[in-house]
Amino acid sequence: MISLVLSGCGAAVSAAAMSYALIAWRAAARHPAAAPHMTQAPAVSVLKPLCGAEPHLYECLRSFCEQRYRQFQIVCGVRDPHDPAIEVVRRLQRERPEQDLQLAISSGEHGSNQKVANLIGLLPLARHDYLVIADSDVRVAPEYLAALIPPLEDPRTGIATCLYRAIPGPGRWSALGCGFVNDWFMPSVRVAAAFGSRAFAFGATIALRRDTLESIGGFASIADQLADDYRLGELTRQRGLATVLAAPMVETYMVERRLKDLLLHELRWLRTIRAVQPLGYACALPSFGWPVAALGCALAGAGAGTPAMLTVTVLARLMLHFEVRDARAAWAQLWLLIPNDLLVFFLWCWGFMSRRVRWRETRYRVARDGSAEPLR
Repeated sequence: MISLVLSGCGAAVSAAAMSYALIAWRAAARHPAAAPHMTQAPAVSVLKPLCGAEPHLYECLRSFCEQRYRQFQIVCGVRDPHDPAIEVVRRLQRERPEQDLQLAISSGEHGSNQKVANLIGLLPLARHDYLVIADSDVRVAPEYLAALIPPLEDPRTGIATCLYRAIPGPGRWSALGCGFVNDWFMPSVRVAAAFGSRAFAFGATIALRRDTLESIGGFASIADQLADDYRLGELTRQRGLATVLAAPMVETYMVERRLKDLLLHELRWLRTIRAVQPLGYACALPSFGWPVAALGCALAGAGAGTPAMLTVTVLARLMLHFEVRDARAAWAQLWLLIPNDLLVFFLWCWGFMSRRVRWRETRYRVARDGSAEPLR
């Protein structure tokens, strides 16, 4: 009797992992629809909260300066008057005197989330009513704003956000970190979107109108939230406004110098997801692909067709690997497939063990509502 139960459970687990792997591969092959025609090009303020002279910061900020868009300003913010990111901004100001590029230095305390406190400090310099928030490590194409803003012309839209691709820095740990984003997280978003979900928003890009931000209480409403991007989208959806997955695909740099840095980074992501979407996190088991299918095969004792399901899951995983990379990178990074998938599955399990995370140099405990309490 027990063997029959185990066999049935193993077959169900393997089937779920196989089905998800196939759906994720097909969803990754789809691309967001092209941006709708823009009846006008409203002026835009791009908000860039900065902290430290991160690798590629100059290149990332420069990509925002090179937008093919009628009128926009860029407002960078730091919280420390000695932050080395200031010199990067000053360099761009010297090189591009025609660019509307502002710098805000504000050390005011506005909650436990330092990024949001930074946004609160730089917002007074934003002159325009269309706002774009983008993380410091994001690089964009020249058509980024032109493709991002049109959905906001519909008053029923609350925010527009976009998918992103991780670009590895030097070393194996950075490459593994990119695998987390490109091979697990972004495909899971694509699967959710394919089934109609819009319960997401990404710090890589969030665009919204100023009146929308004011209607939810401004940035102060998310000042204590670790998942500030997710909560911003959630608050707008609670007001009956839609979240739109916009056309641009942006790039974010991933630099993980040590294994410890990689583990802490991915655990923070996973435990944040668990805090804001506990049911979704618990139900994510099939999304880990062949390790889960192999577990099902072991439970079923290689019966109930589970070896065939495992084979299909592995093939679908390989196709996903090649889908989310160009051909040259896909072959060069083929070694990532096994360690990446095992690591992400292990960290997902570990994510259940605690609510503690580390963000930069501060340790937090994530509450059930997603707020972050600094630990002394």
